[in-house]
Amino acid sequence: MFDLIYTNATSEYAERLVELELLCFPNVDPADLLSVKGIVMQEELFPEGAFMVLDGDRVVGMASGIFVDYDITEPQHSMEEVVGAEGVEKHNPDGDWYYGIDIAVHPDYRGRRIASRLYDLRKQVVIDHGKRGIIAGGVMPGYAAVKHEMSGADYVRKVAAGDLKDPTLTAQLRNGFQVLGVIADYLHDETTDNWASFIVWFNPDRIGEATAAELKG
Repeated sequence: MFDLIYTNATSEYAERLVELELLCFPNVDPADLLSVKGIVMQEELFPEGAFMVLDGDRVVGMASGIFVDYDITEPQHSMEEVVGAEGVEKHNPDGDWYYGIDIAVHPDYRGRRIASRLYDLRKQVVIDHGKRGIIAGGVMPGYAAVKHEMSGADYVRKVAAGDLKDPTLTAQLRNGFQVLGVIADYLHDETTDNWASFIVWFNPDRIGEATAAELKG
C-alpha cells in the first residue's frame, strides 16, 4: 500500500478521473458530470482549482472547482448555468467565490478523511486568492429513502438541524459549511428528484463582509 498523494489534477489522469466520478455518482446523468474535455479545460484555465488523490497510480479521490461571481442569497440555479456545459468554461479569475463542482472518494477508500483533506485544500485556495468562500450545490443521497415522506426543503432543514443524517450533507456541515437553501432541478438524478442542497463556507479572513441575508440562508 502506497502513501496517498494529494496533488493538482492533470489531464494525464483525465479518463481515470471520469471513471471515478461515474463510480461515485451512479445515479447522476453522466452529462452532468465532468468529461475528459472538461478536465483538460480545467488544467488550461485554473489548474490550482482541481485536485486528485493517488494511491500509487490509482485515482482514489478528486475535487474540482472554479472562481465565479454569484449572489448567494439566490440559491436557485443549475450547475450548468454557473459553470458551463463542460463544468469549467465560465471560470472568472476575478470572481468572489470558489464554486465546488464535484468531490468524490472511491468507495474502497472512504472513512480515511480523504474528503475532509480535499475540502481543506479547496479552503486554502480560497484563502490564498483572497476569495469570499466556497459555494456548492450538494447531492443528498439520503433523500432517496424518504422523498415520499417530505419535500427536499424539509429534508435539508432536518439534516441541518441534526434530526436526520445524510451521507454527504452531514459531512459537509461537520466541515464548516452552512446551508443556504435547496436547489430544484440541479442535476439529473431521479433517485432524489433532482434536488440538491445549497451550501457555503465563508473565508474567515473575509467573514465580516457577509450580510445578514447571506448568513441567514
